[in-house]
Amino acid sequence: MSVKQSLLAILDQGACYGYQLRAEFDRRTGGTWPLNVGQISTTLERLERDGLVTRADIDGDGRVFWSITDEGRHATRTWLGTPVERSSATRDELAIKLALAATLPASTSPRSCTRSARPR
Repeated sequence: MSVKQSLLAILDQGACYGYQLRAEFDRRTGGTWPLNVGQISTTLERLERDGLVTRADIDGDGRVFWSITDEGRHATRTWLGTPVERSSATRDELAIKLALAATLPASTSPRSCTRSARPR
């Protein structure tokens, strides 16, 4: 499961600052994958470097708001529309993707989230 893609999916709904992103991620996933603010900050800096988000306004309390770019929106839709290969990972990407997708508007929700394995 990609923290990067999850943050982009949340930012696709509107600008947020770090603590808001953490709270939204926890709310949308039921706290099944705790994130710390340091993880979020580092990920946002990488997303900015890659042109997927930009720093928006700074409020009166010094909180930096982040906004998604068009390239970030495209990456989010691609991620949501890409089937998940099932694995035995500790944290199940399909569960996290579905939890996030269920909280998004219908226009961004994926049609297929899992790829059926073919018997060999």
